[in-house]
Amino acid sequence: MQPKPDRSSLEVHDFNARSKTAAGAVKHYGEALLEAARRDPRIVCLTADLTLPTETDLFRDALPDRFHQVGIAEANMIGIAGGLARSGEIPFVHSFCVFATRRCYDQIAMQVAYPRANVKIVGVIPGLTTMLGVSHQAIDDIALMRALPNMTVIEPSTPEQVRAAVVAIAAHEGPVYLRLKRADGAEAPAEPASAFQIGRMRVLQQGRDGLIVACGMMVDIALRAASALGREGLSLTIVDMPTIKPLDPDLAELARGLPVIVTAENHSIIGGLGSAVAELLMERGVRAEFRRVGVRDTFAEGGSTPYLFQKYGLSEQSLIDAVKDAHARHTVEGRK
Repeated sequence: MQPKPDRSSLEVHDFNARSKTAAGAVKHYGEALLEAARRDPRIVCLTADLTLPTETDLFRDALPDRFHQVGIAEANMIGIAGGLARSGEIPFVHSFCVFATRRCYDQIAMQVAYPRANVKIVGVIPGLTTMLGVSHQAIDDIALMRALPNMTVIEPSTPEQVRAAVVAIAAHEGPVYLRLKRADGAEAPAEPASAFQIGRMRVLQQGRDGLIVACGMMVDIALRAASALGREGLSLTIVDMPTIKPLDPDLAELARGLPVIVTAENHSIIGGLGSAVAELLMERGVRAEFRRVGVRDTFAEGGSTPYLFQKYGLSEQSLIDAVKDAHARHTVEGRK
């Protein structure tokens, strides 16, 4: 018997459309979760009627007794997960990013964050990566989860980081929000999984003319922008910041003395990575021309990811422009 389709017809249509380009794509998260569960019998899997998009079909098929399909009921799923955690299990709960956070925020606060329950909340389709528009676009989830005491917030940028993040959060005692891009088969090879550590940044390259701090999908865009700027004579430091909370405090010393700092995130510029970096730098007395690349104070609409990234200022050119603007301002200020 075939499993029944997940969710609404619109969501299934969106998933099926994307699956045509993702045929044969490796389910990095799904495989890593299953491997972790085979190592640790305390790990259980919950999903809110989104098994295929969250890659939890691998878990369902291999370990059905530890798989819980709760239906379209995210708040209830969080409550169940809190109870399972209090019973000694390690629940991984799954939905789209916007549903896994905003829809059940009070339950997360009271039943996971406040008691410091060992629950791992996993969201897919971050930011502007869905055709389904505002209702499905998570542009505030990092801000929401950052604001919760006891919550760790992670957004990996590569398949290897995804796999390593699963291992790390399974071993971490306490609540975690893991924000994931859906696998589409386009992921490029990256550094070994051992490079990932909760709370630590990755310095991908170093330069003298400025710093770009990026997370998730924006890391690759940052590297491309830096390459283009390098051809124009600007040498940039690039940081991949997979742990947005707690933010690596060593970033302050890395940034100190650099004239320009730009953050890049597939999220609102309000309350996300840009806000976290600004808070750290100001508190540590780091001064520089500072810009945030991300969704401005606006809602978007449905569309392809390249179209939305271009329209809402998350493109490679947007990042190049932000760096150039900051560098020009620094140069003018330096001449006064």
